[in-house]
Amino acid sequence: MKELVNFIAAALVDDPDAVQVNEVERDDATVFELRVAKEDLGKVIGKQGRTARAIRSLLSASASKENRKARLEILD
Repeated sequence: MKELVNFIAAALVDDPDAVQVNEVERDDATVFELRVAKEDLGKVIGKQGRTARAIRSLLSASASKENRKARLEILD
């Protein structure tokens, strides 16, 4: 799942080398912390958060196939 988030984010941004995804276990879910270059933050979030919501939906679908819970946090 970490590779999925990394792949999607790298495809969206201008500086794919700046994309960092950290996987952290919290409570009953896996949290993926996404960091991108400051100028690419808007591209990952999208208009009214639509792109971020789509990434979260894909991550959730991938996690449910493995009977796990996953969340995405976009850090600045």
